[in-house]
Amino acid sequence: MTNNTRAQLRNEGFDLIDERLKFLLGCLEEALASTGEKELLGHMPWSGKAPLPNAKTPEGLPKLYSIGFQLLNMIEERVASEIRREREKAIGAESIRGLWPQALRDLNAIGLNPEQILAVLKDVHVEPVLTAHPTEAKRESVRARQRCLYEELVRNEYPKFTTREKNRIRERVVTTLETLWLTAEIHLVRPDISSELRNAVHYLRDLFPNAINRLDMHFTEAWREAGLPLDLLRSAGNIPRLSFGSWIGGDRDGHPLVTPSVTDLSLAELRTAAFQLLERELQNLSSQLTVSRQLVEVPEELQDRIDELSFVITNEKEVKEILDRQSEEPWRQLASLMALRLGEHVKGVEGYRRPEELTADLDLLSRTLSLAGCRLLEEQAIRPIRHKIEIFGFHLATLDVRQNSEFHDHAIAEILTVAGIEDGENFPTWPESKRVEFLNAELQSKRPFLHDGSRIGEYADNVLDTYRVLTRHMARWGNAGLGSLIISMTRQLSDLLSVYLLAREAGLMTHHEEGMSCPLPVVPLFETMDDLANSPGILADFLDHPLTQRSISQQAKVNGKSRPEQQIMLGYSDSNKDCGILAAQVALQRAQSALTKTGQAKNVNLCFFHGRGGTISRGAGPTHWFMAALPHGAMSGSFRMTEQGETIAQKYANLASATYNLELLLAGAAVNTARHRHLPELPDPAERFLDTLSASSQKAYQALLRSDGFIDFYRQATPIDALENARIGSRPARRTGKKSHSISDLRAIPWVFSWTQARYYLPGWFGVGTALAELKNSHPEDFTELKAALKESTFLAYVLTNVETNLASANLELMKAYAGLVTDHSTRSNFVKIITEEFELTERLLTELFDGSMADRRPRMAKTLSIREAPLKVLHYQQIDLLREWRGHLENDNLTAADALLPKLLLSINAIASGLRTTG
Repeated sequence: MTNNTRAQLRNEGFDLIDERLKFLLGCLEEALASTGEKELLGHMPWSGKAPLPNAKTPEGLPKLYSIGFQLLNMIEERVASEIRREREKAIGAESIRGLWPQALRDLNAIGLNPEQILAVLKDVHVEPVLTAHPTEAKRESVRARQRCLYEELVRNEYPKFTTREKNRIRERVVTTLETLWLTAEIHLVRPDISSELRNAVHYLRDLFPNAINRLDMHFTEAWREAGLPLDLLRSAGNIPRLSFGSWIGGDRDGHPLVTPSVTDLSLAELRTAAFQLLERELQNLSSQLTVSRQLVEVPEELQDRIDELSFVITNEKEVKEILDRQSEEPWRQLASLMALRLGEHVKGVEGYRRPEELTADLDLLSRTLSLAGCRLLEEQAIRPIRHKIEIFGFHLATLDVRQNSEFHDHAIAEILTVAGIEDGENFPTWPESKRVEFLNAELQSKRPFLHDGSRIGEYADNVLDTYRVLTRHMARWGNAGLGSLIISMTRQLSDLLSVYLLAREAGLMTHHEEGMSCPLPVVPLFETMDDLANSPGILADFLDHPLTQRSISQQAKVNGKSRPEQQIMLGYSDSNKDCGILAAQVALQRAQSALTKTGQAKNVNLCFFHGRGGTISRGAGPTHWFMAALPHGAMSGSFRMTEQGETIAQKYANLASATYNLELLLAGAAVNTARHRHLPELPDPAERFLDTLSASSQKAYQALLRSDGFIDFYRQATPIDALENARIGSRPARRTGKKSHSISDLRAIPWVFSWTQARYYLPGWFGVGTALAELKNSHPEDFTELKAALKESTFLAYVLTNVETNLASANLELMKAYAGLVTDHSTRSNFVKIITEEFELTERLLTELFDGSMADRRPRMAKTLSIREAPLKVLHYQQIDLLREWRGHLENDNLTAADALLPKLLLSINAIASGLRTTG
């Protein structure tokens, strides 16, 4: 019965997608007609009238298809939410994977009593970190129109509207589509950091707070329905803990525009937005606190606080209006005065200095309302605000500062040269033993090399000025709002100790009797295969260092943790770019397992920070399954992950999807923390095959990349050269900012983006087929055993399912069409043969391993891919023609014509990205 119901609901979802798409496309036709674009009406997507390849089409076709895909994406998102609701009604909330009802059932199945469940939840702290990596191809003005459309789509679901009301909705949809049609789709100039930050603030200030209200409600309801005592939960405070981070204005790795002043402004903007959020919350609260002094005795402490705030707030006119207008409602008066004080702070007038001061006033409201008998009002109106103060504080999100280890090396070389240290200018090339010996000796001393504010060179000034920004922030606001000091390309212990030295120079260290400590976490980022393999030894040495031990112990005290905690960041992009998806995933799994054991041996909890991108090739995949596939012990409760580029809008653009995705994170972290803590480690039946498969796939992948002519093939068979000219994000496509033929210098994002646009998806599957074939041919019995083991191996099943998704998203016909852009015949035919053979091999062997095709086993994924394919083909063939024409102009030095064609090419990239729902 349950399987039949699921199939029925799935088919109902497919019908809803078709129905809603028909409605919105009809509205789009009206909008096109009213804006004079009648020639496009015969070319509507999904009309069965797709133009033939090479046929002449109207100018606006790429934009038409792009908007069509945007509408489809929106519909799919909304229908998924509806079907989850219908599924809950039909077969219960516990049937929905990854949410609180199922999570609490799983915690109960582990055998945990309510107190043990609470003990797990108290340690769970999840922090999504918003980044501005250049993978969001849509402009903010386009996303704003999409939000309006989504809201009308939700309204249109209401079954009791009259025909007139439905027509009004349709008119508003057509009007919004008219505006969307006349809104530029692409960035003609690169967005600056402040615009990227404004976009992040929209989510943090305007969307996430409402999602948190729903999250809290969902958790409370699931807790009650599981038969667990609510008073026990409330006594534990707001658990599990959720907070947010940001890299925008702090991530300076290869981003020269992220200057110290930009970091300072970013902290200030986040702080202002936090005050605006809390002011709004207090204003809303004030409107609910209409308890009259005529009906309830006013406690003396409440009146005293009203009098005190009335005196200290400088805006006498506003204070008088509040006191006069709300004279009969003292609780409302206090909430209004609190909101006014927050609003005054936004304008630069001194107000609350710490969130604890605001919470104390909130506690006064809560306490006195409870005495007046308004306990439900306290529960439903005040407790959610207290929760938001805990989450957002006066900082909104913690800002990480990331820099490359090589940049730090140059900064120290400049410092040592000015300080007269022998051979100091060559610090970057010193042997590791010499570097560590020197750093250990220097870190015994509190004395800096330089006077505060000394200007000595580009590298040192940049790093030290940034750290001085953090120092000033701490002096005024404390640690709240400051995240971690993250070191990209951490390759040895000295890369981490160098940060301590730089922090000392900038006055960022805290001094104690026993020595210095760093108040902010110093976090290694392990990215490449070699770095991941070496990471356990680097971590062990770092945790043994006295300065690290003092620092993490002090940080634990400040954060109220019972054990020291060390954060480790893992990069999912560069490892894949180095060696392919299978070898990279195995390396990450092995590293996490070894690092976990190192942390346990040192009696330190590890918080893994997963630098996942928006594509499978860069670490993406279903959240709950990703967490379930982590190695045993790797989930200690604390969990950070990046949310990058277009995935932010895909996951969080509206209230329903934001709530759903945040609940997946929290519930998944809770269940997996409990499993890692309370259940024994079970052997992975596929474990013995991982090293062999990894080595074989890596060999095949690297052989391709190192083949003669591969770089030329790649640069001509994908639109990488056009992407290097795209104005998608504020950060350059290359780490050094130079255009060259080097893959190593190219960032992982455009590497994946270019293969995706040309429908190869190559970094997400190449080498897997060879690895499986070698196993099957040399040891057929092992292949049979692997097939049986796959059903019980969460990790390998997760990885290979993601590989299968990439294969299904790729298109062999289009790969060959893009390869037609390669001018050298022998280069083209050679690589097309290699890639085609590997593609077909991988597809055939995965079908055998999984006992069936992806379309049969995953009909929902098959539907979402198939519905896009016909209009996508039109766009791809147009892009191929544009690339050929654009490159011809460049080859003939006709730069004017090339520049004139570039906007069309970029619009083509944007349209295809909308259709594929991914960039890099």
